[in-house]
Amino acid sequence: MPRRVGQRGVALVVALLLLVVITLVGLAAVRGTIMQQKMAANLFDRQIAFQSAEAAMRAAMARIAGNPGEIARNCQAGGVFCQSNPFEDPNLDQSKIIPVVTGTGTGQFDAGALAASQPQYVIENMGNWYNPSTSTGFGQSANAHNYGAQGTSTTAVYYRITARSGDPSLVEGRAIVVLQAMVKQG
Repeated sequence: MPRRVGQRGVALVVALLLLVVITLVGLAAVRGTIMQQKMAANLFDRQIAFQSAEAAMRAAMARIAGNPGEIARNCQAGGVFCQSNPFEDPNLDQSKIIPVVTGTGTGQFDAGALAASQPQYVIENMGNWYNPSTSTGFGQSANAHNYGAQGTSTTAVYYRITARSGDPSLVEGRAIVVLQAMVKQG
């Protein structure tokens, strides 16, 4: 058998290098796919949480007039301090955090198995304020006050509703959405 002088295993080294490069490209593609799956799952979870918080907001709006016992506090009263997010207020009576439970009169919303927990809301009385939807004649023209068109100012009671998609102690790291709205009554 003739002896081969110029062979040193270069083909094997090149093949192994190509295999390593292809493996690294494959791992990067798998990592990118996993990241996109996580992002899509987080977006889906946030959308479910947003819909739950919005359902709590609507349930609270429907219950303000007929359920004065659900109002947490009067924020216009002297000595009452109302934080911007009542859920973070340690002085808030925890019994005034109202869960939206199907069939109890707080609404007909069931968060279902996709949501982390049932949504909740807090209603606060913000006091009587000017009602911009009533027209008393004042301000109809630049000279209205010169011609006696003073009118009387009317007021309405305003409530602040803060709703969240679920109880943070139950959601275990899932998305929580907090919504807030001012509602005029009367």
